[in-house]
Amino acid sequence: MRSVERVPVAVRAARTMWFVAIGAGVFETVLVVASGRAGGDAVAGVTVRVAVFAAAAFVVLRMSAGRRWARLALAVGLGVLGLLSLVVDPVLWLAHGNSLTALIRESGPVDLLFGASRAVHVAAVLSACLLMFLPSANRYFRTRRPDPLPLADDAT
Repeated sequence: MRSVERVPVAVRAARTMWFVAIGAGVFETVLVVASGRAGGDAVAGVTVRVAVFAAAAFVVLRMSAGRRWARLALAVGLGVLGLLSLVVDPVLWLAHGNSLTALIRESGPVDLLFGASRAVHVAAVLSACLLMFLPSANRYFRTRRPDPLPLADDAT
């Protein structure tokens, strides 16, 4: 009989933070579409985002189950590439001498909601990445059996 191994607090917290990040991304998408700022390619953009959010949720659940490939995919795919996609434009905008104070002063409610959601989104991604690599998480992932294929059955 196999002993049931508890998922460490760090891994459960990382899972929660990833779902917060996904939720923030969904909120940002809804906000942009509802405000009419999505442009002419709104359907294509929303379709791609829904696919990314669904894939991310699947990978988060695999990570929580101890799959090393999922932890790596989240760290590289969302923790590096995804995070860069969230912060590059604002950082470049600031680097060109623009004023954050002026931006906030001139922003409307949609802009402020989007900015707040983006801040939560970035904080959640950074937190999730950190939590996935704490010592207790590292031990958990080391003790899990390797998964030869990302879609392999976890029933055993």
